[in-house]
Amino acid sequence: MKFVHLADLHLGKRECGFSMLEDQRIILDRIYEIIQEESPDAVLIAGDVYDKLTPPAEAVTLLDDFLSRLADQKTEVFIIAGNHDSAERVAFGSRIMDRSGIHFSPVYNGKTAKFTMTDEYGEVDIHLMPYLRYEEVRRFFKDEEITNTEQAAAVVVREMDIDESKRNVVVSHQFAAGGLTSDSERNSVGGTDMVSAEIYAPFDYTALGHLHKPQYMGGNNIRYSGTPLKYSMSEANDKKSVTIVEMGKKGEPLKITLREPEPLRDMRQLHGSFDELIEGESNDYVSIVLTDTTRVPDAQTKLRAKYPYLMGMKYEHEMERSEHIINISPDVDTKNPLELFEEFFKSANGKEMTEKQSGYMQELINGIWG
Repeated sequence: MKFVHLADLHLGKRECGFSMLEDQRIILDRIYEIIQEESPDAVLIAGDVYDKLTPPAEAVTLLDDFLSRLADQKTEVFIIAGNHDSAERVAFGSRIMDRSGIHFSPVYNGKTAKFTMTDEYGEVDIHLMPYLRYEEVRRFFKDEEITNTEQAAAVVVREMDIDESKRNVVVSHQFAAGGLTSDSERNSVGGTDMVSAEIYAPFDYTALGHLHKPQYMGGNNIRYSGTPLKYSMSEANDKKSVTIVEMGKKGEPLKITLREPEPLRDMRQLHGSFDELIEGESNDYVSIVLTDTTRVPDAQTKLRAKYPYLMGMKYEHEMERSEHIINISPDVDTKNPLELFEEFFKSANGKEMTEKQSGYMQELINGIWG
């Protein structure tokens, strides 16, 4: 049986004032092309389909178009609510949608939904485990000690109808302890929303959502697919992908391949002097770090003309200033003023003065000391 594993679409997201709906429309088109090429038995979407509890109408339309195309080609789709989603909104109309092969996780009521698919090797049970807050789970298990999400998730899995003689897949949206995070995630304080990967031991494949960096948690049967797009500069070096999972007989190793749909715009950090960067241009989302040691008048406005999706600009020496410790040579009495200033400059900025800067400083020294 073959699955396409997606997560964290965050439809309707805005980043640094830019709407990403156009980027999301393009990436969904390209993911749909991959799905057509792969012909999976099912698509698993592990939560955070929207970026907000109340998504904009355009985001709802985008998801509707994507799911309608999958329903038209008779592809089963399993979707759970993430922490950015409203579980009630995601579950609305689920019984009607089931008839089209689009299956949404219901609002958690002490039990999780299970669907069964069949291939030449027998049955595969698909368990839908939406994002869980421990307070919500505790309402249904008042005799249990549930003070964090780890305890809550363990109880939820224990209460699932799992037949371990069959193949079992779970779609889950939780923060697995030890996972690599990025700046675009919303995490709780103190780690109370973390769960250990061990709670997923009964499942042959765990399709995770929540963490935005694609990664395995242990072996290759527990995986975060990651976001289909980069949503923060901390993800600039990530390779975004669609996870393709092929499952044979019970107990056989999974075959996992990654497909990388090309985004409309990449997200990159640029580093250099104003004079260097003003000579270039890009339609990617960019964050710029200027190496100039003096502020360039109206630099951001001028750079935005060449980089229309400029998300931010900083000066390298100002980023370092708050933590930098400046050390001056102890033989201060044996050096001339220019040598002392050159040493100070290198210690403060991490590089040597240019010939032009040294010449300017020498002129100032000559004017002061004659």
